[in-house]
Amino acid sequence: MIDYKNIITIDPGKRSGKPCIRGMRITVGDVLGWLATGMSFDDILEDYPELTQDDILAVLAFAAAREQRTQFVAA
Repeated sequence: MIDYKNIITIDPGKRSGKPCIRGMRITVGDVLGWLATGMSFDDILEDYPELTQDDILAVLAFAAAREQRTQFVAA
């Protein structure tokens, strides 16, 4: 698994503190949304040439790590 800690950045002054990719204004949520709509890695990289495949893998690793830390409380 890729180490997302050097790729995913959080800056309170950028995009309201949402996790972004390498300090850009592209958020983890943006990339996850594109993937959820069926965009492939190649589609994303073509539309956003400033991104790399490692950036997309870091988004997935970050989301997976966050999911593993999530706890649900039964009502």
